[in-house]
Amino acid sequence: MIASLLSVLSLWATTAGAQRGASETSWTSHAGDKGATHYSPAAQVDASNVARLELAWRWSAPDNELGITQRIKLPNSNKSTPLFEGGVIYTSTPYGMAVAIDPVTGKTRWKYDPEVWKGRRPGNLGFNHKGVAYWSNGEHARILLGTNTAYVHSLDALTGEPVGAFAESGVLDLVPHYRRPIKRRDLMLNSPVLIAGDLIIQSGSINDRPNNKEMAPGDVHAFDVETGELVWTFHNPPLEGEPGYETWEEGSADYTGNTNVWTHMSYDEELGLLYLPFGTPTNDFYGGQRKGKNLFAESLVCLEAKTGKLIWYFQGTHHGVWDWDLPAPPNLVDVTVDGKKVQAVAQVAKQGFVWVLDRRTGEPVWPIEERPVPQTTVPGEETWPTQPFPTKPAPFSYSGSEPDLLIDFTPELRKEAMAILEQYNYGPIYTPPLLAEANKDTLVNPGWGGSANWSGGAFDPESGVLYVPSVNHRVSTYSLGKPDPARSNLDYVGQLGRGPAGPRGLPLFKPPYAHVTAIDLNSGHHLWEVPIGDGPIDHPAIANLELEPLGSFDRNFHLVTKTLLFLAGSAGSDESGERETNFRALDKATGETVWETTLPATLSGNPMTFVHEGRQWILVPAGGRDEPSELLALTLPASTDN
Repeated sequence: MIASLLSVLSLWATTAGAQRGASETSWTSHAGDKGATHYSPAAQVDASNVARLELAWRWSAPDNELGITQRIKLPNSNKSTPLFEGGVIYTSTPYGMAVAIDPVTGKTRWKYDPEVWKGRRPGNLGFNHKGVAYWSNGEHARILLGTNTAYVHSLDALTGEPVGAFAESGVLDLVPHYRRPIKRRDLMLNSPVLIAGDLIIQSGSINDRPNNKEMAPGDVHAFDVETGELVWTFHNPPLEGEPGYETWEEGSADYTGNTNVWTHMSYDEELGLLYLPFGTPTNDFYGGQRKGKNLFAESLVCLEAKTGKLIWYFQGTHHGVWDWDLPAPPNLVDVTVDGKKVQAVAQVAKQGFVWVLDRRTGEPVWPIEERPVPQTTVPGEETWPTQPFPTKPAPFSYSGSEPDLLIDFTPELRKEAMAILEQYNYGPIYTPPLLAEANKDTLVNPGWGGSANWSGGAFDPESGVLYVPSVNHRVSTYSLGKPDPARSNLDYVGQLGRGPAGPRGLPLFKPPYAHVTAIDLNSGHHLWEVPIGDGPIDHPAIANLELEPLGSFDRNFHLVTKTLLFLAGSAGSDESGERETNFRALDKATGETVWETTLPATLSGNPMTFVHEGRQWILVPAGGRDEPSELLALTLPASTDN
């Protein structure tokens, strides 16, 4: 399960604090810092005055001015968490423009448009983007923008102009750097590149619905941030002779692709170590053409940043056929376990697990057990006989589709739910899909979207508590069918659907349906769990039961400060057309809501905060798809005494 190639670690970087949060007056990485804490020590806004927050300005993305009406080319939601440094906000738009914004007025200072929107719709989720990266050597500063057309642009942070000395006139083409020819449309950079010292670390999103078993590999490249020159490459799947190659039977590593880092990466500036959360291999739901354990797919991999040398790895799913890639940046955490200080990494997983490992060695902080799991009956497939289960912390969401998870508000509803369940192939977590000809789709819980996803968890370095917003029972149906042999050389491909509604339109499984869990990483114990949103408490079948909130069905995005836990919800409007509550502040110790409000847009990304000119600002990404893409800026009134 764990392989350690640890030798003497090179203390390449000297700047400490990757796991201690952003500074009060800056936010220079997507998650605040390169340890993915989503934490700020800013304390001006607290429980005593949070109710006085007001909407100071709304910034409208230049995407909204393009007037694009073609449904296929409309952008996905606005997922970009802004950066703040040197008195300037930097962000990207769903169409992949880079923008600098004045923090006080919300006015655009400059914009850079690589004109990705003029091309074809990108694969997977279409036009969407999660932000830019920032680098400075103290003399000049750069904004690094990856695009959905497989380029990295280096821009002067002051002007937005391309930096001519970088690659070719400021633009780095990634396609030529892959080990074998790849199609440009198969590689998309919609998460920001990671800056590690003076290196750009790049992976990217790869088309998840291929026609063929041969796909672009999930290789990770490191480039010099000033010149754009290639420094090293980590191959995934491995090349022959490299560690892990033998886990791909019959030479399948030579043609299998994907196994990429589509989400955010983390970097320990003190140890000089990278932490890369890899995704699923080709093809997501059938592995008969890539038999074996399939390293380093669905694995957390630690590399020496300076050289790309493999230090250790942990595989969270062996030979995956559920699309349970590692979706979020690993949180770098310093905790005290049984009286011993531990530099750890906590990786949130789609299954509802948190893997907690020593970040120097990869050894589990608490035991991880290999347990037998259900096996496939699909011809040619060989699922792995066991899967890893953490003994601590406990899962933060339910998994599996077994009868004891069905709703039981009343005996009648429980009986009706069981009748629905019997129409499907169901079982515990890791129940594999059947052939479509079996006429029974497999209920997979959680489905491909996962309990947690790219927003990950937030870590409070002062208390050692990890906060994980998640959705419960985001169920999918899976089956396997034969593709058209004239268009595909895959034996089977996944046929996906949404999970069924429960009795009388209620959910099939128990609440809570959206919630946040506080996990003490010093002990591995859950401190509290609270539902977010009311959920279907007013449904006619259960309204008379006067239930407590059950949780809505929407993801929440998070920010933790010295004083509060903020949650930005993606809830839209209710049946009456009234927009639902979508922004909250919680007491970090208890989970009690101390304030909530309704902001005038659908919130769609992780908030961030900073102090500028004596005032604390909170910015929330909003909109997209059927709404304008915006940033909403909140602050206390200028006259407020703090």
